[in-house]
Amino acid sequence: MGYSELMRVSRGQLSIIRYLRTTIAGALMMMYGSGYASDHNLTLGVHPYLPPNEIVKRFGPLAKYIGDQLGYSVKIEISGSYEEHIKAVGEGLYDVAFMGPLNYVNTTATYGAQPLLGRLEIRGKPYFRGKIFTRLNSPIRTLADLMGQRFAYGNKGSTMSYLVPRYMLQQAGIQTKDLSKISFEGNHSNVVRAVLTGHADAGAVKETVFFKNHSMLKAIASTQQISEHVFVANKALAKDIRIKLTTALGKLSSSLLGRKAMRSIKPSMTGIVSVSDEDYDNLREILNSLKMNGSNGNH
Repeated sequence: MGYSELMRVSRGQLSIIRYLRTTIAGALMMMYGSGYASDHNLTLGVHPYLPPNEIVKRFGPLAKYIGDQLGYSVKIEISGSYEEHIKAVGEGLYDVAFMGPLNYVNTTATYGAQPLLGRLEIRGKPYFRGKIFTRLNSPIRTLADLMGQRFAYGNKGSTMSYLVPRYMLQQAGIQTKDLSKISFEGNHSNVVRAVLTGHADAGAVKETVFFKNHSMLKAIASTQQISEHVFVANKALAKDIRIKLTTALGKLSSSLLGRKAMRSIKPSMTGIVSVSDEDYDNLREILNSLKMNGSNGNH
């Protein structure tokens, strides 16, 4: 695949790769002390929010851009699931990783702080919202009207198609048992499809997906602002390489190849900007609220 290579990490492969990478990383750190990037190769890990071929297509230009800026060969690796992505990042399988907000928060909760490189900026804003919606002709108008209805979520590891909308329902006094049925459709587009085809009465997706289909849908609630998707670095990666990565990602908009990489990931993307761990504190509060009320945010 040229500058990128697709690696679909299965559960079995994950254990083997984890062992090898951890062993090699440990040996190299003993030799060099400050971190590593073996043989001028870097891995860019991405969670499986789209089909593998689509992820490779979208992130290929960014891999090429990073490679050109740092003089490295960059390989794209795709985790087998959201849960495996968290493990892979936390246990150091990737040199650089792209993470959704919920995955990032769960990673820091289990594995501690992660070196931050930057977060997405979409149309000039480093945060995003979600929508709880129904069909345009549905009698459902408020969150209270969802009592006894069928609700479609996306993926259990998704911020806007699961965690935040579940919190909103809870705040409105609607527990899972109060819904006649819940389903997990796998991704945002499938949630829209489930509602439009009548397999669900309402669902939750990020705003960009809602607006693509707004002529057929009706929003009944909007989420609060959540800090955007983020790039993190392997803790073992040498500090000078992390600095170069941060600089390269921060100036994406200043070059033709960088702008191409942004459009490939998301047409509305305008940059990668600075980020701090505190930017995700409101998401942590949502997750803690769910835990306190009998949910761990994953089921």
